[in-house]
Amino acid sequence: MMGSAAMTAVVSCLVVGVLSAAPAGTQPQGKDNLVDVRKIWDRAEHNAFTGLVRFRGRWLCVFREGTGHVSHDGALRVIASADGQAWSSLALLKAPSPDLPDLRDAKITTTPDGRLMLSGAGANRKTKPFHHQTYAWFSADGKTWTDPVAIGERDVWLWRSTWHGRKAYGVGYGPPNLGFTRLYVSDDGRTFRTIVKRLFEKGFPNEASLVFDPDGTCHCLLRRDGKPNTAQWGTAGPPYTKWTWKDSGVVIGGPCVIRLDDGRYVAAARRYDGGMRTSLMWVDARSGSLEEFLKLPSGGDTSYPGLVVHEGLLWVSYYSSHEGKTSIYLAKVKLPKRLPPDKKASQPTD
Repeated sequence: MMGSAAMTAVVSCLVVGVLSAAPAGTQPQGKDNLVDVRKIWDRAEHNAFTGLVRFRGRWLCVFREGTGHVSHDGALRVIASADGQAWSSLALLKAPSPDLPDLRDAKITTTPDGRLMLSGAGANRKTKPFHHQTYAWFSADGKTWTDPVAIGERDVWLWRSTWHGRKAYGVGYGPPNLGFTRLYVSDDGRTFRTIVKRLFEKGFPNEASLVFDPDGTCHCLLRRDGKPNTAQWGTAGPPYTKWTWKDSGVVIGGPCVIRLDDGRYVAAARRYDGGMRTSLMWVDARSGSLEEFLKLPSGGDTSYPGLVVHEGLLWVSYYSSHEGKTSIYLAKVKLPKRLPPDKKASQPTD
């Protein structure tokens, strides 16, 4: 679906590795680096739009369950695993308002005080104008959750929250007829205030993922679905009011970005060229370009991943319909090493 984006397509991403320097110093990567991939959930008619976190020695994966990609019965499922293989359900969160019956695009993070924060948006496509409201729930164990808290503004979809220090940041986007993004910040994950009222406006910008450098520099991978529709890569320093943008030249859906310990960035999103798929890519942080390095087993209705690096592997949750039913998958990927400068020129290419 523009998913949460225009409410006709949705997120779990293509995985992108972003180098704070150019990615030329990274070893090429292919199918041999796919350590493991398995289906972990398919109990609903349509299972999609994932988030992933490692919390107190366990894996928690969150996603939407419904009767279809776009339906008025979406709920957010929380499942847990000790090893990434055997999974059990912890909770099912349903829409808090009958006026917004479809919960979508689950995102999960760990707050600075050690709790879980789960967010998703209630939607109703039958009303005009288009309506949605983002909600947040909090938990100490993933099983028992607080009552939902409405966050951000109605009809400005606060699609993902990212913690930096003790603050949560997020980009919201307006309905298709308005086509703008807005940058927010929160001290507690409950009350968000506006930093930049009009962050980016060209080409119907929508789903976005933020990632921070140790020095506080913020990067944003931003999806677009209008004309033009190629993704944007934005960069800003504190207080994040002045941004520079680079055009990636690639159309994506459901971006998700994390930073590796060595300074590179890994992100995620759906890719469309050459067939729908969930794809891993390097992002050159200087130019904003995206270079695919691995196509995960996927196709059709697919993508919107969650990303976690654990014990040297990249763990990727995503959804796909390539085996028939739209289901939730978990992949483990061996990350290529960054090469020393004298080794770069001799490396073969895929």
